[in-house]
Amino acid sequence: MPGTQPLKIGVLAVQGGFARHIEMLRSLGAEPSEVRLPADLDDLDGLVIPGGESTAITLLMEAAGLEELIRRLHELGRPILGTCAGMIVCDADHLGLIDARARRNAFGRQLASFEADLAIDGIGAEPLRAVFIRAPWIETWSDEVDVLAQLDGHPVVIRQDNVLVCSFHPELTEDQRLHALFMAMISSAGESEASTHGERQIGR
Repeated sequence: MPGTQPLKIGVLAVQGGFARHIEMLRSLGAEPSEVRLPADLDDLDGLVIPGGESTAITLLMEAAGLEELIRRLHELGRPILGTCAGMIVCDADHLGLIDARARRNAFGRQLASFEADLAIDGIGAEPLRAVFIRAPWIETWSDEVDVLAQLDGHPVVIRQDNVLVCSFHPELTEDQRLHALFMAMISSAGESEASTHGERQIGR
């Protein structure tokens, strides 16, 4: 777990833009790995669910036997980051990791892709340049959810306990702050887990 050893962070690699997440996590000193099979979830400190096509990701997760195991990872308190389609995959209508529902393609289709500067709680005062591609937003959410950033009145970054999701692609710019925030969540969770000797084998 966290300490002198690098954080072991899995990136779901069944579909979508996982490679850039791996590059960014590695540049921050983590030890990232691709997750395609149940055994790939073993010994992870955290998991990233990247952008892509949410229906395809969901179907491929189910076919690989990953769906329930990711829920188990969440139950054990391991932090999870969902970006763009990953936000949808994490919502109450899919994996159920957050008490919120996302609206697909809320900002428009591929031709409506855009960039915007976002003020995000927890990463410092300087706005983060966010890349929105067929992006969702959070349509409904409970009081258990913390809204960290909004765009045009719609939540685009939220956190609930150890789950952080965003509407955009933080891996497509040089700004590492959202991934750094996620890694800080993992370190904090790891300190708590170390005192309780948490289970490490997820995909058995």
